This record gives sequence, structure tokens and C-alpha cells, in this order.
Amino acid sequence: MPSTRQTYPIEFKGGLVTNMSPLQQGINAPGSARTLRNFEPSIEGGYRRILGYTKYNSSIIPPYGAPVVHGASQSGTSLIIGNIHQTPEAGDTLTIDGVTGTYTIASGGVSYDATNNRATLTLTGALDSSPANAAAVTFTTTTSNYLALGCGVFLDRVIVARNDDLFKVSSSAVTHINVPNYGTVLVNGASQTGTSLIVDGLTAAPQAGDIFKIAGVDLVYTVTADATVSSGGATLAINPALASSPADDAAITFLSTSRESAGKTRFARYNYTGTEKIATVDGTNVPALYDNSTFTALNDAPTDVNGAGFVVNFKNQLFFGKSNLLTFTAPYTDNDFTAANGSGTISLGAVITGLIVFRQQLIIFTESSIFQLVGNTIADFQLQPVTTDIGCVDTDTIQEVGGDIMFLGPDGLRLLSGTDRIGDFGLGVVSKTIQKEVTSFITANTSFASVVIRNKSQYRILGYNTNITQENAQGILGTQFSGQGGEGMAWAELRGIRAYVADSRFYQNTETIVFANDDGYLYQMEDGNSFNSLNIQTTFATPFMPINDPRVRKTFYKAFLYTDPQGSVSFDMSLKLDFDQRNSIQPTQINFDNDTGEVAFYGSAVFGSSAVYSNKLVTLFETQLIGSGFTASIQFESDSTDPPFSLDAITLEFGTNTRR
Repeated sequence: MPSTRQTYPIEFKGGLVTNMSPLQQGINAPGSARTLRNFEPSIEGGYRRILGYTKYNSSIIPPYGAPVVHGASQSGTSLIIGNIHQTPEAGDTLTIDGVTGTYTIASGGVSYDATNNRATLTLTGALDSSPANAAAVTFTTTTSNYLALGCGVFLDRVIVARNDDLFKVSSSAVTHINVPNYGTVLVNGASQTGTSLIVDGLTAAPQAGDIFKIAGVDLVYTVTADATVSSGGATLAINPALASSPADDAAITFLSTSRESAGKTRFARYNYTGTEKIATVDGTNVPALYDNSTFTALNDAPTDVNGAGFVVNFKNQLFFGKSNLLTFTAPYTDNDFTAANGSGTISLGAVITGLIVFRQQLIIFTESSIFQLVGNTIADFQLQPVTTDIGCVDTDTIQEVGGDIMFLGPDGLRLLSGTDRIGDFGLGVVSKTIQKEVTSFITANTSFASVVIRNKSQYRILGYNTNITQENAQGILGTQFSGQGGEGMAWAELRGIRAYVADSRFYQNTETIVFANDDGYLYQMEDGNSFNSLNIQTTFATPFMPINDPRVRKTFYKAFLYTDPQGSVSFDMSLKLDFDQRNSIQPTQINFDNDTGEVAFYGSAVFGSSAVYSNKLVTLFETQLIGSGFTASIQFESDSTDPPFSLDAITLEFGTNTRR
């Protein structure tokens, strides 16, 4: 017969642990998890279901830049468009400013001129009317998926790179920004014809691939060779030939500057003169600067900077990483590469894989080494090795979290942290407790992105693979509980956040966390209770706990579950006995709903309903248990768009049977 009932309390803490045997984990870490998916170890205690994500803007990020109609008076089923840097495809749909209707590109209906950034399209239906020259063309759907190549939070907006163009995205607007500013450019002299155009008013030299229109002249024009400017004037080589002779002083309006063949795009924010700016590199094109109104390509930057893949602001200078070279601007400038003014280049002897500022040092990663750059200017900069045995294998996993630097090394997630010794660093692997999951995660994904959620002391690394669907997209979440160092990391798995690029920033007391993939949208993480209206599926399972003796059978009678819900929630709890082995009999699952029939939630309650704002949620659940076994695990599952809830602790009432 069972003895007098006893109580076994379990505080949920410690996160996911998979490097211990089942019985060891149940004895030594009963509050940890053998499965923890879409729950986060919370700095407020317990395991909290993660928040969801929503579209940052309801419109897609344009896949082909900002295309326009190339020439007025077009009719029928043929349409020529310009200012397009990517080949449209059959089946794509589009609208035309000033023309009624949505149009679809017919099968075989694309002829693309990559040199001059024009496309001739055959549509499945005739144009409702003739569009104006340079009328905006908006692609509403595309046949193929195109990756967002980068996203960077800037002020209260986000800069997004997609294909060969850059956009500024707010919650209500998407603005094309890789538009060059060469001053007030005007036609210099009437009666010009052919494939050259004399202009003046230039403050910088137009480049091959720039696209513009001329007031009063039909067609859209592409600059075919880099211009040479003298006293503000230049003769531009253009394609096609002028449709008509422009008037003297006719306005020239530039529509875009080339950013073709861009790779993953990275950003650095800085402020040297009182104006917030963001620098952009993409591994192919010249770096570019943006101050929320003016886009400036650094066309005069040295070869060692053109095509840089990394940029960071350090000691009021921009540092660019390209191959094995680290090049920096003169102090307090973002475009001065003059050695006499304090610019310079440092060779590392290995290909750079990442840059990040850590305290008063610039940390430079390669695949097999880490360096630190100390000092203030070129006069006292010193490059010192941190380690020559360990490096970062993926750039976009480097983040500062809780005063330490997290990055993905060849053997898992590592933490670069300061020690008590000045100038010394710790480099511990902090993912050992989930090494199996990390190894599987690295193997399954082809690209990685990462973000920090500062108000949760949380690091998230997100995987991307074109063959993995959104619902199966993988990620790993780590919450830092100790002040510094890796001992206080608690881990969990993520499913359903499919990110190729991501970024986060704390600005004006608001933290913005964004990500994007290949579906055309920019998403805001930590927003809403669903994955863009899809359910969030969660699982948390405790270890198999022997409680007091692994060879004495226990009979379970009752459980008291302590929770912290943020609204109306529903989830299932199951008692799993004896390692849930084959042929073992398991009790049926129990459903929990906190009774909210009379409880009102601000923002969702309906005026005139019977709900009462002062009523309270159910936070303590009591349930009867049925079953007996030598070990027991509690498993929780949910699949809903309910608000987040925390599982804090549970107590089990049980009786001990006599030993056999």
C-alpha cells in the first residue's frame, strides 16, 4: 500500500539540457527541460512562451527596385520599362501609375537588357490606357522568391536591401533610397542630340549604371561610362539616344544608382556631426552612406574599401573589412581616406569574418583567429592577438549580449568575455549543455542570422535553408542570467522564425527587432501573439524525475501548477512515466484553461459585454493525476495564438509504494 502522501516541488529553471543521461538530469536538474521549444527561460522566473511576430509593413519590399515606364504612348500588350536591375519573370503581376488594372507577364514575355537596365514585357492583356513616361511600375507579386540581403534598424525606420536596391521602410511607407544626389543638375545647352548629354550643376561624378530622366524629353536614360567632372560640368555618355533635344537648363532627375550583384548587406550606425547616419556595405559595390534624406555612394573610396563586406564605427572612424585588410577613415569623417589626415590600412594575414566593438577595443574575427585593435588614432593603434586557435565561422552570429560577445565558433556558441586581468579574455564554449542541438542546427542550415533582445538579456541565432519551410525553421535562444560569463546561460529551441537577415536596436526607449527572408516582407519580432497569424506551437518537458528513489514506485494523486498568464490561455499537460518507453501505459493528457469568461483585457474587451476589468485570471491550476511509476516527467504543449504565459513551478502529490 502507498504510504502517506508527500509533496515534491519543482521550480522551472535551467533551460534546455541534453548533455546528461535521463536519470542524471532528473536527479540533478529536475527544473531543467529535456524539451523546450518556443519557450524562453525568463529573467522573471520560469519558462515563458515567446512572443510572435507581425509584418513591419503590409507591403512587400519591391523585388526589382523602382522600375518606371520607358517612353510614353505605349499601348497594346507590350510594355517597355526602365530603371530595373533584375529580370522580371513570366507570371509576375504589376500595376502602372495612372493606368487602371493589374497586369500579368505572359509566358515567354520578357526581354531583358541588363546593360541598360530595361525590360520589354509582353502582357496577357492590353493596357487600359497609355502610361506617361517614367510612370511608376509596381510589382505586386513575383513568380520567384528573392532574398532580402540585409536589414538595419535606423532611427525609427529600417533600411532593407533586396536584390540590387535599398529601401527605407516604416510601418506605412516603403521608400527607394539608392538614388544619387549629384546636386542640382541641369542640361547645359539646347539642341543636343545623340548618345551624349552635356550637363552642369554637378557636385559629384555620375557613374556607369546611374539612371535618370530629363524634363520635357521622352524615355529614361542610363549612364554608360563613369563621368569626369570639371567645374561642375560633364558630358554624360548615355543610352538610348536622346528622344528629342532638351531645352537649356532642363532639369535632370536621377532615379537610381547601381548596386548590382550585391551580397549580404551589413550596416553601421554613427553620428560624428550631430546627424545620425548609417553606412552600408555589401561585399561587391562601393560603400554607401545615408542620413535619412541623402544617399551617397563612396565612388572615390580606395580599392581596398570597394567591395568591403564589413563596416563598424570605432573611435569615431569608420572601419571597413575586405579580405585580409582593415581600412579606416580619418577621425570624425566617413569619407576621408587620406593618410595624412589619419586614415590607414592594416593587414591581418587572414580573411576577416567579422568586426565588433567591445568596450574600448575593436575585435576582428577570422575563421581561425581573433585580434583586438586598441588605441585611439593611427598614431597609437596596436593590433594584438586574442587567440590564434579559434575564430568565427559565420559573421552574422556575432552579437554583444550582457557585456560579452557571443559568436558561432567551429565547436559551438562561444562567449568572448573580459576577465579580472586587464587585457585578458575568456573564450568558453557556452553551448555544451545543448551540443547535440547546436551541431544539428549548424548542419541543417546554410546561413545564419542573429539578434539580441536587450530587455530580456537574450541572444537568438536563427537558421535559414531554402529547403526548410517556415513552420520548421530552426533557431536557438539563450538567456543570460549571470552578470557576465557563460555559466548563467539557459537555452531553448525556436521553431517557426525563418530569417535570412535580422537586426535589433534600442532607440528612444524602444527596442525594435526585425528580420526578413525570401517572401518579400519585413517582420517585427517580439510583436503579437502569433507567427504572422499562424499558431505558435510550444513544447516543454521536464526531465524524468525519480523524486526520492528511482527503484521505488510512486503513485501520483494531484498536481498544483503555478503560472503567470498574460491573457486567456489554453494548454495541455501530460504525465509521462518510466521514460515513456515502449509498451508502458501513459495517463491521458489534461487540458488547462484559465477561466476568463468574466475577465476583461484592455484592447480586446467589447463595450457592453459582461466582462469585468477588475476580475483576476486563474494563475494556480489544481488537477487530479492518475498513474504510478518509478520516474515521472511533466510535459506541456500548446498550439494557439493565445497571449504569452509563464510556467513557474509545479508541486506533485504522491505516495510511495513498498519496495519490491
